[in-house]
Amino acid sequence: MPLVSVVMPVHNSAATLGTAVRSVLTQTHSDVELLVTDDQSTDDSMDLLREFAAQDERVLPRTAPERGGAGRARNLAIERARGDYVAFLDSDDMWLPEKTEKQLAFAKEGTAPLTFTSYFKMDADYDGESSDWVPNGRVIRARAHVDYRAMLRRDYIGALTAMYDRTVLGTRLMPEMLKRQDYALWLSIMRDGADARGLAEPLAVYRAGQAASLSSNKMSLVKYNWSLYREHEHLSVPRATRALAGAAWQSLRNSRI
Repeated sequence: MPLVSVVMPVHNSAATLGTAVRSVLTQTHSDVELLVTDDQSTDDSMDLLREFAAQDERVLPRTAPERGGAGRARNLAIERARGDYVAFLDSDDMWLPEKTEKQLAFAKEGTAPLTFTSYFKMDADYDGESSDWVPNGRVIRARAHVDYRAMLRRDYIGALTAMYDRTVLGTRLMPEMLKRQDYALWLSIMRDGADARGLAEPLAVYRAGQAASLSSNKMSLVKYNWSLYREHEHLSVPRATRALAGAAWQSLRNSRI
């Protein structure tokens, strides 16, 4: 049984998919499975995934029965998870080689079942491998500790760095929302009483400024954040307004890094 189940949604990602997949397969901690859901791609993404699967049995791709968006694609992968831990990586980002090893050690030395790390930002046209990455000054810093109240004020967790302990939390799926499913998942975990701990070392790299990125142009997600606060978290209008202001400020600050 793999220790870590890595969840990756894919849609028309052939240009960056190889780098993302290889960044998982070349981890110094190799006890992983890569659960990929192809969300009805029309490019060569699935062909590329089949090639990876033929070469490495840890790559387990499946095609979604219908186009359902990133959240549904992630859930289809989570439902197949066999590992003690579930981690997330989008198909245009990458992990640094020691990410899994260091985050597992960090998770095991603490009591929080949800952990995350700092991460770098790279330009959209970066075409190197994770092993080629040269640290730059563009770092989104992880907060050391986050609880539900803090998380309502802003989303401190970069999805490409998140990992939760399935032996403690069980299999947790993302709410079926059009956008912000990852944020909704972290909130639901914390609402149930669990906190999150952040590792200061940057261990992943986020591709910024990519039009097709799942997280591109965060400021356009205002209406989805509002829906999350009001309909999913059932916040009052004043509390939702304060939370939205925090989210907007975070998006603006991170966009300048």
